[in-house]
Amino acid sequence: MKLKINSRFILWSIVLIFYTIFFCWYTNLKGPLSTEEIDYYVERLIENGSSPENIKNAKKFLIEDKGKDFYMLNMMDFSDSPPDLPETGPNASASDLMNHYMEYMFPELLSRACHPIFAGKMVFQALDLTGIENAELWDQGAIMRYRSRRDMLEISVNPIFSTRHDYKIGALDKTIATPVEADIILVDFRFLLALILFSVASLIDLALFRKRV
Repeated sequence: MKLKINSRFILWSIVLIFYTIFFCWYTNLKGPLSTEEIDYYVERLIENGSSPENIKNAKKFLIEDKGKDFYMLNMMDFSDSPPDLPETGPNASASDLMNHYMEYMFPELLSRACHPIFAGKMVFQALDLTGIENAELWDQGAIMRYRSRRDMLEISVNPIFSTRHDYKIGALDKTIATPVEADIILVDFRFLLALILFSVASLIDLALFRKRV
């Protein structure tokens, strides 16, 4: 009996520790950006050659930080004639250029608990369009989850980002990327992982321990 109780305690302790580690990593626990952090990131953007308009928008975006995660809504229209760039060479497709950009982005994103939520190809032109021109046709849409605005800036102030971002711009005829903080979210990995861990641990508990009572 003592061995059984200890084993069950170990099982649920492992589940709790694993989930706590994941929750702390996946959640922004540092709060909103401080004034010092904002000044640091703005200075880095200036050093990297960002335009005054981009710096102005970025500073406002950082000042309004509430410390929450957010989602970037992306609409992309790929170029039929992308430019020749050094790393992809002549006659490269738009996908080649975008892949070179994402080769940098994916490791940087995933290491900071940022990841795609949704991605897919358009199946028809825009069915509802008001107040904007040349926005009927798109090739792909995607939603990217960011743990915090701090994480997004950590990625974008890296000098490597500036050189890779040129490949994204070259791959596209037009694009829209808009940050959104969710009021309603039906899919959260913290909830999904808790559900999966609880279900699996409960089955193990039932199969290995309770039948021996």
